[in-house]
Amino acid sequence: MAGKSTYKRVHANKWAGVYFYELDYRFNGKPDVCYYICYKKDRRLIWEKVGKISEGYNPDMASELRAERLKSLRHGEKIKTPKERRQHQIDHNKPFGEVAAEYFRVKGPTLKGIVTDRNRHEKHLSEMFDSKRVEEIDAQMIEQLQKKMSDHKPATVWNALELLRRIINFGHKTNRCPALDFQIEMPVKDNDVVEYLTPEESERFLSVVKEWPDIDVRHMVLLAYITGMRRGEIFKLEERDIDFHLKLIYLRGPKGGKSTSIGLSDVAEDFIKNQLEWKSQRFPESPYIFPGRTGGLRKDCSAVDKIKKEACLPLTFRPFHGLRHHFAVTMANSGQFTLDMIATAMTHKSASFTKKKYAQFLPQTLTAISNGAANLLMNGKGLDGLDNALKNSTLDKRG
Repeated sequence: MAGKSTYKRVHANKWAGVYFYELDYRFNGKPDVCYYICYKKDRRLIWEKVGKISEGYNPDMASELRAERLKSLRHGEKIKTPKERRQHQIDHNKPFGEVAAEYFRVKGPTLKGIVTDRNRHEKHLSEMFDSKRVEEIDAQMIEQLQKKMSDHKPATVWNALELLRRIINFGHKTNRCPALDFQIEMPVKDNDVVEYLTPEESERFLSVVKEWPDIDVRHMVLLAYITGMRRGEIFKLEERDIDFHLKLIYLRGPKGGKSTSIGLSDVAEDFIKNQLEWKSQRFPESPYIFPGRTGGLRKDCSAVDKIKKEACLPLTFRPFHGLRHHFAVTMANSGQFTLDMIATAMTHKSASFTKKKYAQFLPQTLTAISNGAANLLMNGKGLDGLDNALKNSTLDKRG
């Protein structure tokens, strides 16, 4: 690098405080030039690199930057030295890979599906993005990722892009990287599957569960069947979360993040009371209603796969997740519940999500609406009402 003694003033009268020096390599047939600005800060002369001609810089840009620095000094604003700016670049503009590592480290203990997210990052995002700083990620790179994943299902592509966006948002909020300067266009997920049981499958399932030898598993699966609760919500249930007086089940830290509650039906109350009696004999010190093997928080329940196999349910049916869908579909198909009521029972944050997911299972409700409307229009007289309506219409025209 050239010493300060080699800096030359760009022009004797124009662009005060703007200097340059020539580089050893050439650009467009001439020696490349690097511009610097010079100003005083706390009686100390500061030299700051601006950039090269080959990078698109010119004396006007250097002069504007110097004017900004002088304005900041005049108003008492702090100006970082080049060294401080380099350190800021290191601290607050980390490569995506480092931001991702911090994301998994910080969010790990509370992040649902962390194993899946780690695998998704390693398989789809790592190679293309880890070495890039967020400011280098552009819309073309997103298009490249989508093209690279063109043989995957839309939901898989959506999940990869959502993870990318989530990690960058985390980095921006924690001041580890800037935000994206464009919006990621998310693909349409057209392969969301709503799982539910046919009457025959449901009968086989209940028949197997009722005779299942492990009492706690029996109670747990039946509770999932009649409440639509998520697996994690059932695992985290504690005795303090059941209000037998108000008939409520309190859900702490559900998927939506905000604690909420659902109703406690008489059947669910019986299951829970029987489970508490069983637990008091096995794990009296555990706060959890469905404790793990050592009395701590349960992490899994492999028995549900055995139940699925014995009940001859479809291979694609995911026991807990599928039972939750089955709960919602049964409510929708009954015609007794509105989508808002179903959204409340499912603890969805938005009724629009419930509508998108389960409105297709409302044939009886839609038929009831049509019959009600027709009955009103026909004055409750069926085809006879049509004759009267035509006569009235003819009289109206003649009049």
